[in-house]
Amino acid sequence: MIAAALVFIMHLGFATVESGLTQSKNTVNILFKNTLIPCIGLLTYALCGFNLMYPGFADEDPQFWFKFAGFGITTDEAGVTSAYNVGYTYWTDFLFQAMFAATAATIVSGAVAERVKLGTFLVFSTIFVAVCYPIAGSWKWGNGWLNRLDTPFYDFAGSTLVHSVGGWGALAGVMLLGPRMGKYTSDGKIKPILGHSMPLATIGVFLLWLGWFGFNGGSVLSADPGLVSLTLVTTSLAAAAGGVSAALASVIFLKKPDLSMALNGILAGLVGITAGADQMAADTSIYIGAIAGVLVVLSVLFFDKIKIDDPVGAISVHLVCGIWGTLAVGIFGAKAGTAQLMSQLTGVAAYAVFTFVFAFVLFLILKIVMGLRVSPEEESEGLDIGEHGNVAYPNFIANH
Repeated sequence: MIAAALVFIMHLGFATVESGLTQSKNTVNILFKNTLIPCIGLLTYALCGFNLMYPGFADEDPQFWFKFAGFGITTDEAGVTSAYNVGYTYWTDFLFQAMFAATAATIVSGAVAERVKLGTFLVFSTIFVAVCYPIAGSWKWGNGWLNRLDTPFYDFAGSTLVHSVGGWGALAGVMLLGPRMGKYTSDGKIKPILGHSMPLATIGVFLLWLGWFGFNGGSVLSADPGLVSLTLVTTSLAAAAGGVSAALASVIFLKKPDLSMALNGILAGLVGITAGADQMAADTSIYIGAIAGVLVVLSVLFFDKIKIDDPVGAISVHLVCGIWGTLAVGIFGAKAGTAQLMSQLTGVAAYAVFTFVFAFVLFLILKIVMGLRVSPEEESEGLDIGEHGNVAYPNFIANH
Protein backbone atom coordinates (compact mmCIF):
# COMPACT_ATOMS: atom_id res chain seq x y z
CA MET A 1 0.00 0.00 0.00
CA ILE A 2 2.91 2.34 0.68
CA ALA A 3 4.35 1.44 -2.73
CA ALA A 4 0.96 2.19 -4.32
CA ALA A 5 1.09 5.66 -2.75
CA LEU A 6 4.57 6.19 -4.17
CA VAL A 7 3.40 5.18 -7.65
CA PHE A 8 0.46 7.55 -7.23
CA ILE A 9 2.82 10.51 -6.67
CA MET A 10 4.43 9.71 -10.05
CA HIS A 11 1.38 11.24 -11.72
CA LEU A 12 2.34 14.60 -10.24
CA GLY A 13 5.85 13.98 -11.57
CA PHE A 14 4.54 13.32 -15.08
CA ALA A 15 2.36 16.45 -14.90
CA THR A 16 5.27 18.72 -13.95
CA VAL A 17 7.76 17.16 -16.39
CA GLU A 18 5.35 17.49 -19.30
CA SER A 19 4.25 21.03 -18.47
CA GLY A 20 7.82 22.17 -17.79
CA LEU A 21 9.14 20.86 -21.11
CA THR A 22 6.36 22.45 -23.17
CA GLN A 23 5.22 26.02 -23.85
CA SER A 24 3.44 28.05 -21.17
CA LYS A 25 0.40 28.58 -23.41
CA ASN A 26 -0.41 24.84 -23.14
CA THR A 27 0.17 24.36 -19.41
CA VAL A 28 -3.46 24.19 -18.27
CA ASN A 29 -4.20 21.67 -21.02
CA ILE A 30 -1.34 19.39 -19.97
CA LEU A 31 -2.21 19.64 -16.28
CA PHE A 32 -5.86 18.88 -17.07
CA LYS A 33 -4.94 15.74 -19.00
CA ASN A 34 -2.62 14.55 -16.24
CA THR A 35 -5.34 15.21 -13.68
CA LEU A 36 -7.98 13.18 -15.53
CA ILE A 37 -5.79 10.22 -16.52
CA PRO A 38 -5.35 8.72 -13.02
CA CYS A 39 -9.07 9.29 -12.40
CA ILE A 40 -10.00 7.51 -15.62
CA GLY A 41 -7.41 4.79 -14.99
CA LEU A 42 -8.71 3.96 -11.53
CA LEU A 43 -12.33 3.81 -12.63
CA THR A 44 -11.76 1.71 -15.76
CA TYR A 45 -9.44 -0.64 -13.87
CA ALA A 46 -12.16 -1.17 -11.27
CA LEU A 47 -14.82 -1.63 -13.95
CA CYS A 48 -13.05 -4.15 -16.16
CA GLY A 49 -9.25 -3.77 -16.33
CA PHE A 50 -8.38 -5.72 -13.17
CA ASN A 51 -10.43 -8.73 -14.24
CA LEU A 52 -9.10 -8.61 -17.79
CA MET A 53 -5.51 -8.56 -16.57
CA TYR A 54 -5.76 -11.17 -13.84
CA PRO A 55 -8.29 -13.75 -15.02
CA GLY A 56 -6.64 -16.68 -13.25
CA PHE A 57 -5.46 -18.75 -16.20
CA ALA A 58 -6.14 -22.47 -15.73
CA ASP A 59 -3.26 -24.90 -16.31
CA GLU A 60 -5.45 -27.10 -18.49
CA ASP A 61 -6.47 -24.20 -20.68
CA PRO A 62 -3.29 -22.42 -21.78
CA GLN A 63 -4.26 -21.66 -25.36
CA PHE A 64 -6.26 -18.54 -24.59
CA TRP A 65 -4.38 -15.27 -24.44
CA PHE A 66 -6.83 -13.95 -21.90
CA LYS A 67 -10.20 -14.78 -20.43
CA PHE A 68 -12.83 -12.26 -19.60
CA ALA A 69 -13.64 -12.83 -15.96
CA GLY A 70 -16.59 -10.48 -15.67
CA PHE A 71 -16.97 -6.82 -14.82
CA GLY A 72 -16.06 -5.14 -11.60
CA ILE A 73 -14.17 -5.66 -8.41
CA THR A 74 -16.18 -7.20 -5.59
CA THR A 75 -16.62 -5.63 -2.17
CA ASP A 76 -16.49 -8.83 -0.14
CA GLU A 77 -12.88 -9.74 -0.91
CA ALA A 78 -11.03 -7.91 1.85
CA GLY A 79 -9.23 -11.07 2.96
CA VAL A 80 -5.71 -12.18 2.15
CA THR A 81 -5.25 -13.68 -1.29
CA SER A 82 -3.07 -16.67 -2.11
CA ALA A 83 -3.29 -16.11 -5.85
CA TYR A 84 -0.17 -13.93 -6.01
CA ASN A 85 1.45 -13.79 -2.61
CA VAL A 86 0.48 -14.90 0.86
CA GLY A 87 -0.23 -11.83 2.97
CA TYR A 88 -0.96 -9.67 -0.06
CA THR A 89 -4.62 -8.63 0.07
CA TYR A 90 -7.09 -8.37 -2.77
CA TRP A 91 -7.46 -4.63 -2.18
CA THR A 92 -3.71 -4.03 -2.12
CA ASP A 93 -3.42 -6.00 -5.34
CA PHE A 94 -6.10 -3.92 -7.05
CA LEU A 95 -4.83 -0.51 -5.95
CA PHE A 96 -1.15 -1.15 -6.71
CA GLN A 97 -1.92 -2.48 -10.19
CA ALA A 98 -4.43 0.31 -10.89
CA MET A 99 -1.71 2.90 -10.32
CA PHE A 100 0.41 1.12 -12.93
CA ALA A 101 -2.44 1.07 -15.44
CA ALA A 102 -2.93 4.83 -15.47
CA THR A 103 0.80 5.36 -16.07
CA ALA A 104 0.62 3.84 -19.57
CA ALA A 105 -1.75 6.56 -20.83
CA THR A 106 0.25 9.30 -19.11
CA ILE A 107 3.26 8.36 -21.27
CA VAL A 108 1.18 9.01 -24.41
CA SER A 109 0.10 12.43 -23.10
CA GLY A 110 3.58 13.97 -23.23
CA ALA A 111 4.36 12.82 -26.76
CA VAL A 112 1.15 14.23 -28.29
CA ALA A 113 1.21 17.45 -26.27
CA GLU A 114 0.54 20.91 -27.68
CA ARG A 115 -1.60 19.87 -30.67
CA VAL A 116 -3.97 17.00 -29.78
CA LYS A 117 -7.68 17.63 -29.18
CA LEU A 118 -8.56 17.20 -25.51
CA GLY A 119 -11.76 15.19 -26.03
CA THR A 120 -10.15 12.85 -28.52
CA PHE A 121 -7.20 12.21 -26.22
CA LEU A 122 -9.43 11.46 -23.23
CA VAL A 123 -11.49 8.97 -25.23
CA PHE A 124 -8.28 7.34 -26.44
CA SER A 125 -6.92 7.15 -22.89
CA THR A 126 -10.10 5.58 -21.57
CA ILE A 127 -10.14 2.79 -24.16
CA PHE A 128 -6.36 2.29 -24.08
CA VAL A 129 -6.29 1.86 -20.29
CA ALA A 130 -9.51 -0.14 -20.11
CA VAL A 131 -8.75 -2.64 -22.87
CA CYS A 132 -5.27 -2.53 -24.44
CA TYR A 133 -3.15 -2.31 -21.30
CA PRO A 134 -4.86 -5.08 -19.26
CA ILE A 135 -5.01 -7.52 -22.18
CA ALA A 136 -1.32 -6.95 -22.93
CA GLY A 137 -0.47 -7.17 -19.23
CA SER A 138 -2.33 -10.47 -18.87
CA TRP A 139 0.09 -12.15 -21.27
CA LYS A 140 2.79 -12.00 -18.59
CA TRP A 141 1.47 -10.84 -15.23
CA GLY A 142 -1.86 -12.64 -15.65
CA ASN A 143 0.04 -15.90 -16.31
CA GLY A 144 -0.77 -15.77 -20.01
CA TRP A 145 1.11 -17.22 -22.98
CA LEU A 146 4.34 -15.23 -22.52
CA ASN A 147 4.61 -16.55 -18.99
CA ARG A 148 4.12 -20.09 -20.33
CA LEU A 149 7.00 -20.14 -22.80
CA ASP A 150 9.63 -22.83 -22.15
CA THR A 151 11.80 -19.97 -20.94
CA PRO A 152 9.22 -17.50 -19.61
CA PHE A 153 9.38 -13.90 -20.73
CA TYR A 154 10.58 -11.78 -17.80
CA ASP A 155 9.54 -8.25 -16.92
CA PHE A 156 9.83 -7.59 -13.21
CA ALA A 157 8.11 -4.20 -12.96
CA GLY A 158 7.17 -3.17 -16.48
CA SER A 159 9.93 -1.97 -18.83
CA THR A 160 7.75 -3.49 -21.53
CA LEU A 161 4.36 -4.07 -19.90
CA VAL A 162 4.02 -0.44 -18.79
CA HIS A 163 6.67 1.72 -20.46
CA SER A 164 6.91 0.20 -23.92
CA VAL A 165 3.13 -0.23 -24.07
CA GLY A 166 2.79 3.49 -23.41
CA GLY A 167 5.66 4.20 -25.80
CA TRP A 168 4.09 2.31 -28.70
CA GLY A 169 0.83 4.18 -28.08
CA ALA A 170 2.75 7.45 -28.10
CA LEU A 171 4.51 6.63 -31.37
CA ALA A 172 1.20 5.81 -33.07
CA GLY A 173 -0.32 9.09 -31.93
CA VAL A 174 2.64 11.22 -32.99
CA MET A 175 2.77 9.60 -36.43
CA LEU A 176 -0.89 10.39 -37.09
CA LEU A 177 -0.76 13.88 -35.56
CA GLY A 178 2.33 15.16 -37.30
CA PRO A 179 4.80 17.69 -35.85
CA ARG A 180 3.95 20.96 -34.14
CA MET A 181 3.79 24.04 -36.33
CA GLY A 182 7.20 25.55 -36.95
CA LYS A 183 9.15 22.61 -35.52
CA TYR A 184 10.68 21.62 -38.87
CA THR A 185 11.39 24.34 -41.42
CA SER A 186 10.92 24.05 -45.18
CA ASP A 187 14.67 23.88 -45.72
CA GLY A 188 14.92 20.79 -43.52
CA LYS A 189 16.21 22.44 -40.37
CA ILE A 190 15.00 21.62 -36.86
CA LYS A 191 13.75 24.60 -34.87
CA PRO A 192 13.89 23.95 -31.11
CA ILE A 193 10.65 24.77 -29.26
CA LEU A 194 11.91 25.33 -25.73
CA GLY A 195 10.08 24.27 -22.61
CA HIS A 196 8.86 27.16 -20.48
CA SER A 197 9.94 25.96 -17.01
CA MET A 198 13.03 23.87 -16.40
CA PRO A 199 12.45 24.09 -12.62
CA LEU A 200 9.08 22.35 -13.09
CA ALA A 201 10.67 19.69 -15.29
CA THR A 202 13.41 19.08 -12.73
CA ILE A 203 10.91 18.79 -9.87
CA GLY A 204 8.97 16.28 -11.97
CA VAL A 205 11.96 14.05 -12.62
CA PHE A 206 12.85 13.88 -8.93
CA LEU A 207 9.23 13.10 -8.06
CA LEU A 208 9.32 10.30 -10.62
CA TRP A 209 12.58 8.95 -9.19
CA LEU A 210 10.97 8.97 -5.73
CA GLY A 211 7.90 7.22 -7.11
CA TRP A 212 10.07 4.56 -8.72
CA PHE A 213 10.96 3.30 -5.24
CA GLY A 214 7.34 2.18 -5.11
CA PHE A 215 7.16 1.21 -8.78
CA ASN A 216 10.08 -1.22 -8.54
CA GLY A 217 10.27 -1.81 -4.80
CA GLY A 218 6.57 -2.64 -4.58
CA SER A 219 6.88 -5.12 -7.45
CA VAL A 220 8.61 -7.51 -5.05
CA LEU A 221 5.02 -7.96 -3.77
CA SER A 222 6.19 -8.39 -0.19
CA ALA A 223 8.25 -6.59 2.43
CA ASP A 224 11.16 -8.98 1.96
CA PRO A 225 14.05 -6.85 3.29
CA GLY A 226 16.79 -8.38 1.15
CA LEU A 227 15.02 -8.27 -2.19
CA VAL A 228 13.34 -4.89 -1.66
CA SER A 229 16.60 -3.23 -0.63
CA LEU A 230 18.47 -4.78 -3.56
CA THR A 231 15.77 -3.53 -5.93
CA LEU A 232 15.94 0.01 -4.56
CA VAL A 233 19.73 0.06 -4.87
CA THR A 234 19.79 -1.20 -8.47
CA THR A 235 17.00 1.25 -9.36
CA SER A 236 18.85 4.26 -7.95
CA LEU A 237 22.25 3.31 -9.37
CA ALA A 238 20.75 2.91 -12.84
CA ALA A 239 19.04 6.30 -12.55
CA ALA A 240 22.27 7.96 -11.45
CA ALA A 241 24.28 6.34 -14.23
CA GLY A 242 21.65 7.33 -16.79
CA GLY A 243 21.81 10.97 -15.69
CA VAL A 244 25.61 11.12 -15.88
CA SER A 245 25.92 9.32 -19.22
CA ALA A 246 23.18 11.41 -20.84
CA ALA A 247 24.83 14.61 -19.61
CA LEU A 248 28.16 13.51 -21.07
CA ALA A 249 26.50 12.44 -24.32
CA SER A 250 24.82 15.84 -24.62
CA VAL A 251 28.21 17.53 -24.33
CA ILE A 252 29.62 15.27 -27.06
CA PHE A 253 26.71 15.55 -29.49
CA LEU A 254 25.25 18.98 -28.68
CA LYS A 255 28.47 20.70 -27.54
CA LYS A 256 26.78 21.91 -24.33
CA PRO A 257 25.60 20.16 -21.15
CA ASP A 258 21.85 19.94 -21.77
CA LEU A 259 19.64 19.83 -18.66
CA SER A 260 16.66 18.25 -20.43
CA MET A 261 18.90 15.45 -21.70
CA ALA A 262 20.30 14.85 -18.21
CA LEU A 263 16.77 14.73 -16.78
CA ASN A 264 15.61 12.31 -19.47
CA GLY A 265 18.80 10.31 -18.86
CA ILE A 266 17.70 9.73 -15.26
CA LEU A 267 14.30 8.56 -16.48
CA ALA A 268 15.97 6.41 -19.14
CA GLY A 269 18.05 4.67 -16.49
CA LEU A 270 14.94 4.07 -14.40
CA VAL A 271 12.99 2.63 -17.32
CA GLY A 272 15.99 0.53 -18.37
CA ILE A 273 16.43 -1.17 -14.98
CA THR A 274 12.73 -1.79 -14.38
CA ALA A 275 12.51 -5.12 -16.21
CA GLY A 276 15.33 -6.72 -14.24
CA ALA A 277 15.78 -4.64 -11.09
CA ASP A 278 15.54 -7.74 -8.88
CA GLN A 279 17.96 -9.76 -11.02
CA MET A 280 20.97 -7.45 -11.28
CA ALA A 281 24.09 -6.89 -9.21
CA ALA A 282 24.87 -3.33 -8.21
CA ASP A 283 27.62 -2.84 -10.79
CA THR A 284 25.47 -4.36 -13.55
CA SER A 285 22.69 -1.89 -12.88
CA ILE A 286 25.18 0.93 -13.48
CA TYR A 287 26.02 -0.47 -16.93
CA ILE A 288 22.34 -0.81 -17.83
CA GLY A 289 21.57 2.74 -16.71
CA ALA A 290 24.59 4.23 -18.43
CA ILE A 291 23.74 2.60 -21.75
CA ALA A 292 20.13 3.81 -21.40
CA GLY A 293 21.37 7.37 -20.82
CA VAL A 294 23.34 7.37 -24.07
CA LEU A 295 20.50 5.66 -25.92
CA VAL A 296 17.99 8.32 -24.93
CA VAL A 297 20.17 11.15 -26.28
CA LEU A 298 20.78 9.34 -29.57
CA SER A 299 17.09 8.45 -29.80
CA VAL A 300 15.90 12.03 -29.28
CA LEU A 301 18.27 13.20 -32.03
CA PHE A 302 17.17 10.35 -34.33
CA PHE A 303 13.44 11.02 -33.97
CA ASP A 304 13.99 14.71 -34.62
CA LYS A 305 15.94 13.81 -37.74
CA ILE A 306 13.05 11.74 -39.13
CA LYS A 307 10.54 14.47 -38.09
CA ILE A 308 8.82 12.55 -35.31
CA ASP A 309 8.01 15.45 -32.98
CA ASP A 310 7.90 14.39 -29.34
CA PRO A 311 7.96 17.51 -27.12
CA VAL A 312 9.11 15.72 -23.94
CA GLY A 313 11.11 12.78 -25.32
CA ALA A 314 8.56 10.25 -24.07
CA ILE A 315 9.06 7.83 -26.98
CA SER A 316 12.83 7.84 -26.47
CA VAL A 317 12.58 7.37 -22.70
CA HIS A 318 9.76 4.87 -22.42
CA LEU A 319 9.77 2.96 -25.71
CA VAL A 320 13.44 2.83 -26.70
CA CYS A 321 14.78 2.39 -23.17
CA GLY A 322 11.91 0.09 -22.27
CA ILE A 323 13.00 -2.23 -25.08
CA TRP A 324 16.62 -1.92 -23.96
CA GLY A 325 15.76 -2.78 -20.36
CA THR A 326 13.72 -5.78 -21.43
CA LEU A 327 16.54 -7.16 -23.58
CA ALA A 328 19.07 -6.43 -20.81
CA VAL A 329 17.45 -9.19 -18.71
CA GLY A 330 18.73 -11.70 -21.26
CA ILE A 331 22.19 -10.10 -21.39
CA PHE A 332 22.99 -9.30 -17.74
CA GLY A 333 22.13 -10.66 -14.33
CA ALA A 334 20.80 -13.91 -12.94
CA LYS A 335 18.70 -14.82 -16.00
CA ALA A 336 21.24 -13.97 -18.72
CA GLY A 337 21.54 -16.44 -21.57
CA THR A 338 20.55 -17.13 -25.16
CA ALA A 339 17.23 -18.76 -24.28
CA GLN A 340 16.19 -15.86 -22.06
CA LEU A 341 17.29 -13.29 -24.64
CA MET A 342 15.18 -15.01 -27.32
CA SER A 343 12.22 -15.02 -24.94
CA GLN A 344 12.73 -11.30 -24.28
CA LEU A 345 12.85 -10.63 -28.03
CA THR A 346 9.61 -12.57 -28.47
CA GLY A 347 7.92 -10.45 -25.84
CA VAL A 348 9.19 -7.19 -27.28
CA ALA A 349 7.93 -8.16 -30.75
CA ALA A 350 4.53 -9.31 -29.48
CA TYR A 351 3.91 -6.14 -27.53
CA ALA A 352 5.13 -4.02 -30.43
CA VAL A 353 2.67 -5.52 -32.90
CA PHE A 354 -0.36 -5.66 -30.61
CA THR A 355 0.03 -2.30 -28.88
CA PHE A 356 1.11 -0.25 -31.88
CA VAL A 357 -1.65 -1.64 -34.12
CA PHE A 358 -4.27 -1.21 -31.38
CA ALA A 359 -3.24 2.39 -30.69
CA PHE A 360 -2.83 3.32 -34.37
CA VAL A 361 -6.25 1.95 -35.35
CA LEU A 362 -7.89 3.56 -32.32
CA PHE A 363 -6.29 6.94 -33.02
CA LEU A 364 -7.23 6.62 -36.71
CA ILE A 365 -10.88 5.89 -35.92
CA LEU A 366 -10.98 8.81 -33.49
CA LYS A 367 -9.34 11.05 -36.09
CA ILE A 368 -12.12 10.21 -38.56
CA VAL A 369 -14.96 10.47 -36.03
CA MET A 370 -13.85 13.29 -33.69
CA GLY A 371 -10.81 14.86 -35.29
CA LEU A 372 -7.36 14.45 -33.82
CA ARG A 373 -5.63 17.80 -34.08
CA VAL A 374 -6.68 21.29 -33.01
CA SER A 375 -6.93 24.03 -35.63
CA PRO A 376 -3.78 25.97 -36.62
CA GLU A 377 -5.27 29.07 -34.98
CA GLU A 378 -5.85 27.26 -31.70
CA GLU A 379 -2.39 25.70 -31.79
CA SER A 380 -0.83 29.11 -32.37
CA GLU A 381 -2.84 30.81 -29.62
CA GLY A 382 -2.40 27.92 -27.21
CA LEU A 383 -4.64 25.07 -26.11
CA ASP A 384 -5.19 26.71 -22.73
CA ILE A 385 -7.35 29.41 -24.33
CA GLY A 386 -8.87 27.24 -27.07
CA GLU A 387 -9.74 24.18 -24.99
CA HIS A 388 -10.17 25.63 -21.50
CA GLY A 389 -10.66 29.38 -21.75
CA ASN A 390 -7.98 29.76 -19.12
CA VAL A 391 -4.27 30.43 -18.75
CA ALA A 392 -1.74 29.04 -16.28
CA TYR A 393 0.04 32.33 -15.60
CA PRO A 394 -2.50 35.17 -15.87
CA ASN A 395 -0.27 37.69 -14.12
CA PHE A 396 2.74 37.14 -16.35
CA ILE A 397 3.52 37.80 -19.97
CA ALA A 398 2.90 34.56 -21.84
CA ASN A 399 6.01 32.87 -23.15
CA HIS A 400 5.02 31.57 -26.58
